[in-house]
Parts: sequence; C-alpha cells; structure tokens
Amino acid sequence: MTDLPPMVVLGVMSGTSLDGVDTVTVRLERSGERLRWEVLGRSAHDYPLELRGRLREALDPQRSNVVLITELHQLVGQFYAQVTAAAQAAAVAAEPAGAKIELVALSGQTVYHIPRPDPQRGWSVKSTLQLGEAAVVTQSCRVPTVAEFRQSDIAAGGQGAPLVSFSDHLLYSRPGVARAVLNIGGIANLTYLPADGDPAGVRAFDSGPGNCLLDEAAQRFLGLERDEAGGVAAGGRVDEQALARLLADPYFHLPTPKTTGREYFHLDWALERGWPTGEEVSPADLLATLTRLTAVTVARAVEQYLPTGATGEVLVAGGGARNAELMAGLQTALSLPAMTFAELGYDDKDRETLAMAVMGYMAYHGEPNVLPAATGARYPLVAGKLCRP
Repeated sequence: MTDLPPMVVLGVMSGTSLDGVDTVTVRLERSGERLRWEVLGRSAHDYPLELRGRLREALDPQRSNVVLITELHQLVGQFYAQVTAAAQAAAVAAEPAGAKIELVALSGQTVYHIPRPDPQRGWSVKSTLQLGEAAVVTQSCRVPTVAEFRQSDIAAGGQGAPLVSFSDHLLYSRPGVARAVLNIGGIANLTYLPADGDPAGVRAFDSGPGNCLLDEAAQRFLGLERDEAGGVAAGGRVDEQALARLLADPYFHLPTPKTTGREYFHLDWALERGWPTGEEVSPADLLATLTRLTAVTVARAVEQYLPTGATGEVLVAGGGARNAELMAGLQTALSLPAMTFAELGYDDKDRETLAMAVMGYMAYHGEPNVLPAATGARYPLVAGKLCRP
C-alpha cells in the first residue's frame, strides 16, 4: 500500500435531520497501512429557517417540483460555500503558519433515497438524490471539491449507503476488540468492526429510524424542533401494542446490506402503522413509544454481530447520543455497555464529518473509498466526483 501525502481536508456533512451543516477540518496522511489524522477545527451551522422549510417541502413528493429542486441545488451549494469560507478563515487564523484547506468533501443534502425497487411505494429504479452543487464551492472558494459519493456507489451496484463504514474501519478499529459503531442521526446506522481488523469482515447498514420520527413528532405536536434530551418522552408511557406493530414493519427483517431514509420512515408511517384505527395518543406517549422503537431496533442491529455474552464495545455518535432518554433505553435493551463518542474524547458529530473528509482524501488520490461488503457494490471503487478551480 503506497503512502499518501499529508493534506488538510474539510469534511462537510448535512444529515437526514435537516437541521444544518457540520464541518471538521482535519490533517490526513496515509503512512504504510495506517491513516494518521489530526482534527484542526470543527464547526456547526444551522440552516436558515426558510431554507430548512424548503428542504422539508422537497422531501414530500406531493409538494416537491422541478423548480424547487433546481433552486435548492444552488441554494444548498451556496450555503456550503459560506460554511467553507468560514472554515478557511478559521483555519488560517488558528495556525498562521499555514493550515490552508486543500480539499473539501461534501456529503450533499439527501432529499430522496431509493435503495431498492419497491412497486408498492412506486419505486422502480434504484436511485438517490443529494442537493448542493459542488461547483459553487469550488468556484466561490477556489478549492478542489469532491461530492456525490452515493451516486458512484449506486452505479457500481451498491445501495449508496452506508458509506461511513470505510472511515470507521480506518479510524476506530481496535486490535483484539470487536466494536459496533453507531450513528443515531435522522436515520440510525451501524458499523461492525471485527476484532481481527480484517476489512472483509466489516459490516454496515441502516437499522431504521434514529431521531427523525422524534423530531417530526416534536415539531407537529409540541411546536418544538426536538424533544430536548428526551424530556417529554421520559414523562410518557410506551404503548406496547403500537410498538409491536411498528416493529413488525418488513424493513426491520430485511437481510443486510440495507439502507433507508426519511422517505420511508416518517411520522405518518408511524401513526398509520402503530395506531391504524386512528385512536388519539398523547404527545408524551407517542414520543415515549417512538423513542423505544429507535432503542430496540438499534439494539437488535448491534446484537446481530455482538450477541449476548460477547466481548466488545458499543460506541454511539450523532444527535441521539445527547438524548438521555434514548441512551437509557438503548442501554436497557443492550447486553453490552454503550459509550458515547464524547466519553472517549471525541466530538459526537465527528464520525460522519470525518467520514466525508476521509472519502474525499482517498478519492482525490485515486484510491478506493467504499467497502463493498457494507454497501453491496460489486467491487471496491473510487467514489465521488472532483471539481477543480
């Protein structure tokens, strides 16, 4: 394996929660088989309310249209450019000797993801769409930019997700210890890292809803962006019959690799499946039940690879790591201790932003940056499209 030179990369991540953009500025270098990394800075930027509202509109096939999608592609690209410019200024200010950002890697804002044909849902072609034109960042900030990683994976026969398994393996594998690395964002995903460190043994998939149902319920019934720390859910009662109906959804029983998104798991799905007769449910009971749904489905996903009695570690990142009620439910459902990234000295948002930076770094140097065992791609591939100034 050839060495790769050091490079300062900005990873830019906008997830399925639609709340905004997280960045990490990181110095990466591959020496031998090891990827060395040093975080130089990080930031978080909320979407403006108008942009957030238009993105939520774009998620709904009944409300979306080609004009909206076209304009959002530019508007999200412009927001990425603003975020990149701020990171460039911060990098120079923090290290005047020359921490210049040399590459930007964009996740893109996913607005629709079709990982498999499903005639019942009107899905006939495996496809995906991420908004945020990379050329806007390149031309505004005069820096090479890599984007559209999911499109490359789908073209190679994969499902376009989960992509973070590649960097999880490089950054978080620990010799002799099996690890399950979780990200509980809008959608929850898991990467299993085997104790022997063999990349062929890495497995990754989306377990199902993370925070997306909780956030939608808080927005619709409480007028809040989220149920902060799970406080409302903690005061509710889990509806066990509704939970059983939700857990019977076919997605939870699909074999891996598998991936999903908010076009599948949304609040109307939960209400229609969990409470099919339309009976009223209090916001607190609804949030308690949906919080338990995330905890149980994530725990079941972990225990596919780290069964009861196994020796290993569970690491939790993403917004769900800051939801005390969700973390308590997850710990109850698991037979292994669950630790947040913060407890290990990491920032809980770093996992996905670092993944973008690592994938961009590899793509820039023409190196494979996807694990086929995780996404279902036919072969290792160099995912992403590069824009040069």
